[in-house]
Amino acid sequence: MSAPASPLAGAGARLDATLARGLRRITGSALAPYQAAIVRIGFALTFTVFLLREWPNRSELYGDTSPWSIDLARRLIATNDAFTVLIWSDSRLWFEVVYHGAILAGVLLLLGWRTRTASVLFMIGVLSVQNRSVFMGDGGDNVVHLMAIYLVFVRCGQVWSLDARRARRAAGQDPADPVAGAVNDKVGMALWSLCGALLLVAHASGFADLPFFDQEGLLPLMGWGLLLWGLWALHGVRWCLDRYYPRSQARGVFQIMGNLIHNGAMVVIVIEVCLIYSTAGWYKIQGSRWQDGTASYYPFNLDYFNPWPEVTDVLSASGLLIMLFTYGTVMVQVAFPFTLFNRKVKNVLLVLMMAEHAGIAVLMGLPFFSLAMISADAVFLPTAFLVWSGARTTTAVRRLTGTGSRPSTPTPPPADASKTVALG
Repeated sequence: MSAPASPLAGAGARLDATLARGLRRITGSALAPYQAAIVRIGFALTFTVFLLREWPNRSELYGDTSPWSIDLARRLIATNDAFTVLIWSDSRLWFEVVYHGAILAGVLLLLGWRTRTASVLFMIGVLSVQNRSVFMGDGGDNVVHLMAIYLVFVRCGQVWSLDARRARRAAGQDPADPVAGAVNDKVGMALWSLCGALLLVAHASGFADLPFFDQEGLLPLMGWGLLLWGLWALHGVRWCLDRYYPRSQARGVFQIMGNLIHNGAMVVIVIEVCLIYSTAGWYKIQGSRWQDGTASYYPFNLDYFNPWPEVTDVLSASGLLIMLFTYGTVMVQVAFPFTLFNRKVKNVLLVLMMAEHAGIAVLMGLPFFSLAMISADAVFLPTAFLVWSGARTTTAVRRLTGTGSRPSTPTPPPADASKTVALG
């Protein structure tokens, strides 16, 4: 009589197979392409529109007529090692170049044109403007600040971008050659060369303060000079591999590393948003006004956050509404990270949080804070909803522009989306 089979028989093999599938998944493709794209679009739109709205006041906020003078900014930055190119010179011309360059970088990232380069320029623009005058933010600038850094490491142009359209066209011209677009990418090569030339001139002339090694750099011991030159060199190496060694093992390793970096950055974005809500909720719990359910009353009655006094007067006059707003805010913020384990509950709370931020934008006059938070929340949106929304938006645009009403079935990103996107 044979002994009964152990319930653990084959457990090791099953575990190995599961780990192998997971490893193939995170190294074989850049995950969550639609979520990466909506985050890119949201934050690029937020920062660009903010700069455009403040364009008449740009000099008073960040320029030579700002109460926070460049000398004060330099003294503060000497203590916190923040990065901004605006302290390299007190010239009005330099300020205008940087400010309008930040707007241009935001537009390019929004459209998804050469997203690899545009994301780096966008990060430089965001950090330069915000760190020049650190007291000009409303809370949402902190989120934009962080996401601008994370987007550099994300392949955010796989869908809903000019890069994706260029990749599809290149693949259509020569389906047998997966890197045909990279081989003939003269614009990308010119852009890469221009960025390298500008970086070299800035370094060689002594105009730029870009140390190669810094104890307080963005990454441990890595100065901004090493980071920017490293990104520039990696883009060039990738183009060379696409051009001359499209089927080499080195290119395969580059692809795997790129997928790992992208997927890791997306996980960091998710964790960052969870931390924002968790800390906000748990700190609120410790406040007496949040405990007694009256905290929402006070911002409604501050002139600075009261663009619609008639509406807020009605809301703040209701004790029940104030209690619901107060306790509801705390419960949603504390509970949200835990709802990630249940998709349906997560989607419900996601709608509530976005609605809350939309209400803050209207009732408290904080549109850019709200847009930044909604853009961060969008990383949790279901892929099916994003694909559906993209298809409906495409159909609506075609009808408005008179380009026909062709079926707008979304084209999924290629398995190796970066094969046809070179130096951009």
